[in-house]
Amino acid sequence: MHSDSVWLGSFRRPVKLAMTGSILAAIGIFAVMVLGKLTGMGSSGMYEMVRPSGRPIVQAMLVSFCAAVVLSAVYLSDTKGEIEPPRTGPMDILSLILSRIAMIATIGIVCAMFYEVVARYVFERPTLWANELSLWIAGFVLLFAGQYAMQQRSHIRIYVIYDIMPRWMQKFSDCLSVAMIWLFAGATVWGAYNEAMQKLARMETFGTAWDPPLPATMKISILIVVCLVALQALSNLIADWHKVPEAHNPADEIDEAEIEKLKKTLGAN
Repeated sequence: MHSDSVWLGSFRRPVKLAMTGSILAAIGIFAVMVLGKLTGMGSSGMYEMVRPSGRPIVQAMLVSFCAAVVLSAVYLSDTKGEIEPPRTGPMDILSLILSRIAMIATIGIVCAMFYEVVARYVFERPTLWANELSLWIAGFVLLFAGQYAMQQRSHIRIYVIYDIMPRWMQKFSDCLSVAMIWLFAGATVWGAYNEAMQKLARMETFGTAWDPPLPATMKISILIVVCLVALQALSNLIADWHKVPEAHNPADEIDEAEIEKLKKTLGAN
């Protein structure tokens, strides 16, 4: 029954049910908010979404929406992509959950910009929030994508010298790389922690008409993800420690599965 599950196992079905319920709840609350806006019985809009204090329906919307995104990401992380390496520990699972959040968030950026284009050029009523919301989401997409790239070992590496090293020297190089990543993470946190906490404590906003707390949320998120990247680098080092040395070839970067899909798509057209 759980043959397709990667790590959730028997929890896969409950997570799916919870995901479906939270999605339906978010859609239902959103419909109520839209109906209230159209009938004049409610005044909750995008301005209120970043100021939920004292607004129960907005708080319920945010909770259900966040639950829907997180549960969807957890559920989607329970499948293995064709080019993804096997999971080797809890850090891999966390990184894959964050990567699924980034994938879902990309859809949010597209929806926000599509709404803005239609509102601006069809109805001549541009929004005050679409551009800032897109920037806000894109910031998290960039952070989570960096975490995912580290888990996938897909950051740029030069193998010309590495491949000719004996295995013990390759391990030393890997240790040196991880040490430098940890040094960078430590320096970043040490230098920016106080400022990040100050921005978060006063919930510093963007200073625009919509005025989202973009600086407050992004600054602390950068520090958190930098630490997660460092932990993921250490997890990769441990997982790859006893692997057989690989000989890298430019042809290895070609995704045969993706090429076959493109051929089928072009052939169908």
